Amino acid sequence: MLASVGIGTEPVWQAIRNGQSGIGPITAFDATQFSCRIAGEVKGFDPANYIEKKEIKKMGRFTQLAIAAADFALQSSGFKVPSGDEAERTGVYIGSGIGGFEVIEREHKILLEKGPSRISPFFIPATIVNLAAGFVSIRTGAKGPNSATATACTSGAHAIGDSFRLIQRGDADVMICGGAEAAITPMSIGGFAAMRALSHRNDEPSGLRAPGIAIATDSLPAKVRAF
Repeated sequence: MLASVGIGTEPVWQAIRNGQSGIGPITAFDATQFSCRIAGEVKGFDPANYIEKKEIKKMGRFTQLAIAAADFALQSSGFKVPSGDEAERTGVYIGSGIGGFEVIEREHKILLEKGPSRISPFFIPATIVNLAAGFVSIRTGAKGPNSATATACTSGAHAIGDSFRLIQRGDADVMICGGAEAAITPMSIGGFAAMRALSHRNDEPSGLRAPGIAIATDSLPAKVRAF
């Protein structure tokens, strides 16, 4: 797991047990003019700790989070994807509600300011929801069922449930599954705030524990597990 309260399953779980809040002022962009100026950002995450430098630019942040979480899950489980035909018995299923939102905003700005010829060739692969599962599959060598869900806040839970069904009906023996989100961007925060889905308690972010309050978060968290 990677979440606003820590990086790594054990630190995150310990923070949850201690009732620690990961909500704080938005630092990903200048949120001064926004009605909601707080979020659950994954703090201190450096994709270079998990991904080769030349590969980072090909991925949206949600994919980077998914890769790191998949690494944690595989290390924790002790599972290694087998080679040869056996690799087809291990699949990957990672959901995301909105994919590479920050990439969409960045490339749209480039389009308007510099024209279509300057759009990155990695724009689409870095944006679409199923590429988190795709990149994890490529990196781990898992050649079994590969898919993604995009069902808003339940994307990760659906991915885990669907993975269970894939194993149950004999389509795979092992699934690396879960969800990843990275939607703390100006358009995302502005849009969710416009539909009144975010809290305006900007002066007391760490006290947001009451039920029914929706909070912008940088991760679902990225609960990617190997079963």
